[in-house]
Amino acid sequence: MRADRLLSLLMLLQSRGRLTAAQLARELEVSERTVYRDIDALSAAGVPVYGDRGPDGGYALLDSYRTDLTGLTDGETRALLLLTIPSALGDLGLDDDMAQALRKLAAALPASRRGEEERVLNRFYLDPNDWRERGAGPAHLGALQRAVWEDLLVDIAYHLPSGPLVNQRIAPYGLVAWAGEWRVLTLVEGRVLAYAVSELAEAQLTGEHFARPARFDLRGAWAAWRAGRDARPRYAMTLRVDGWLAARLARYGIETDAGGQTAESDGRVTVRGSCDSFDDARARVLALGGAVEVLEPEPLRRSVIDYAEQIARRYGAPR
Repeated sequence: MRADRLLSLLMLLQSRGRLTAAQLARELEVSERTVYRDIDALSAAGVPVYGDRGPDGGYALLDSYRTDLTGLTDGETRALLLLTIPSALGDLGLDDDMAQALRKLAAALPASRRGEEERVLNRFYLDPNDWRERGAGPAHLGALQRAVWEDLLVDIAYHLPSGPLVNQRIAPYGLVAWAGEWRVLTLVEGRVLAYAVSELAEAQLTGEHFARPARFDLRGAWAAWRAGRDARPRYAMTLRVDGWLAARLARYGIETDAGGQTAESDGRVTVRGSCDSFDDARARVLALGGAVEVLEPEPLRRSVIDYAEQIARRYGAPR
């Protein structure tokens, strides 16, 4: 671990120039006494690091001690420096590795680009989170990550939309972060399936290995799954919604036909819309309460009425 810390210290001095012992201690999350010992170790190893006393003092490297990174254009360098530790990497425990990699990149830049990192990070920020408070990664992500890396079969369990729990053994070929969630990819009779990790009730390693196809292409498999998902017929419906909601249905997961809206005299609007499935449509309509009414199809309307009546009975008659 000390070797990693010494390398990190060296990279910090190369990328940022002069730093005090206190600044180095904060960056490396160690005591100042440890920094002093590490500086001595670098000097003993022949690294030309020197220190200046006083309020403007600190530690620095001789300007001649620098390794230029060649082959990267200005645009490529900026693109790499924009990697500000996405939350998906944090879920996999790779955030520290990414920070170290970016530190090495900044340190290896030529002297003419020494301020490039600070310039980029003060002008661009990629926030991977939405307005909601983000919790820890999916419960089974660690086990699935190991299974993908070691080609281990996994016993998973998940609930069907109708409720029953289904158990299945899968060969996890890869993990994909998409739309704020992780999905594990597998093949069943040549067909690509992508299970949402957050929706798995169980994920147990079997200890049994599987043979990965020699020509398996994760990106290609993911593209095939996305294409199949996008090609699935959507569940169409006709709704009567409050006027304020008509232009905002997409925010609530209901796609609408721009040419299929009719304003009514009472201020409400009749809209043709669609969702992924019957269950998805019912859940999204119920979430909007009295602001939306299902006109058709009749099975969806009856199901929404049934659920609404169940809720009313559960909470008792309104006061």
